[in-house]
Amino acid sequence: MKRSKLVTGAVLLAAIFTSGIAFAGNMSINGSTTVLPIAQTVAEAFMKEHPDVIISVSGGGSGNGIKALIDGTTDIADASRAMKDEEIEMAKEKGAKPVEFVVAYDCIVPVVHTKNPLKNITVDQLKAIYKGEVKNWKELGGLDKPIVVISRDTSSGTYEVWEEKVMKKERVYPGALLMASNGAIVQTVSKNINAIGYVGLGYMDKSIKMLSVNSITGSKETTLNKTYPVSRPLFMYTRKQPSGDVKIFMDYVINKDKGQDLVGKSGFIPLK
Repeated sequence: MKRSKLVTGAVLLAAIFTSGIAFAGNMSINGSTTVLPIAQTVAEAFMKEHPDVIISVSGGGSGNGIKALIDGTTDIADASRAMKDEEIEMAKEKGAKPVEFVVAYDCIVPVVHTKNPLKNITVDQLKAIYKGEVKNWKELGGLDKPIVVISRDTSSGTYEVWEEKVMKKERVYPGALLMASNGAIVQTVSKNINAIGYVGLGYMDKSIKMLSVNSITGSKETTLNKTYPVSRPLFMYTRKQPSGDVKIFMDYVINKDKGQDLVGKSGFIPLK
């Protein structure tokens, strides 16, 4: 999948000097690396239509984005899981009243090297792998090779959804290699024939192979009809009921002909 380039300070600075426009406002978006491609793509399209608004977009994980929202250092937090009650209370203590926007749907898919012969895996088998109980691919009908377990770090919303829906609240075993982003997992798995990882559907490309789960393939259809067992909504949060440029941007994100069209083009699942 073609990735939108991260909007960097250098790019934004160049835009200022080449456009000759006095910018009306700055906006920052921070958080989930799963939501990052959506935020990047939509922000770039939005700035073309609203050249008086400058938007910076960064990843770092859902937990970090939510923390930035609580601290008031970002306008919008991307999250691949819902805010926790304690996070909402912390935000209120700092004068914020977070507002939740569902901006897309996604499913988390297990991925392996393209030369791995396995095609399907069960939720119970995934749990056993990530608990460190199943350590060789031959136990699953694969090659006689040790399984290299790749997981997201604990600040990731994707990790928390995996922990809930696959691990059933049990922790991933200490021998797993922890990665800070979906992209890092894709790169690692694509280079290691013995590896297994998990990524959001929007990160699937030809360098890795998706496994079906319980004989159900992760897709737009199986996510929306809730037959795929590891699916979820994706969120953006604002510190309060949005107004000004933030409101205009959020309206743009959920507009079916604008932001939602770009959600689909980014490889994720639009709201409708």
